[in-house]
Formats: sequence, C-alpha cells, structure tokens
Amino acid sequence: MKIVEISDASSTLAEYTSDLSEEPVIITSNGQPIAALVTLENVDLETISLSTNPKFIELIQRSRQNRRTQGGIYSQEMRRRLGIKNSEE
Repeated sequence: MKIVEISDASSTLAEYTSDLSEEPVIITSNGQPIAALVTLENVDLETISLSTNPKFIELIQRSRQNRRTQGGIYSQEMRRRLGIKNSEE
C-alpha cells in the first residue's frame, strides 16, 4: 500500500493511478487517511453511484429490516400478483 500525504502530493492523478494494479494509494492529511485510490473490477458507474448514495443505502437498509420483521414475498407469489407467467408454463 502506498501512502501519500496530501501536502506532499506532487504527482499528477494519472501518475498515481498508473500503479494501482500493484497496490492501492492512500491519501492522508496530517497522517489521517482521507481518500483511497483503488482498482475497480466488474463495476459500472451506476453501481458506484448507488453504493455511495446515502438515500439509496437507507432505502436498502429499511427494506431489509422490513423483510426481517414482516417477512417477504416469494418470487412465484410476486409473479402471480403481477400477472406474469412462470417460464415453466
């Protein structure tokens, strides 16, 4: 892992990212980590955007809590409610 103090950062962003396949780059401010440059595999911009969106994360957490406390609906039941035929029919 490469650690770069932000006040000492003198390379371009392109230069820092060129070595990411070998190790992540951690940016610090007064010795405290404030950002990380890491390689991303098998993700797209939409996934990254949603995974860092506080409103979306809250929605997912609320949905998971509701499923735990109230139960869920099996996909077969949801298809029936929506009038979607099973692929086996």
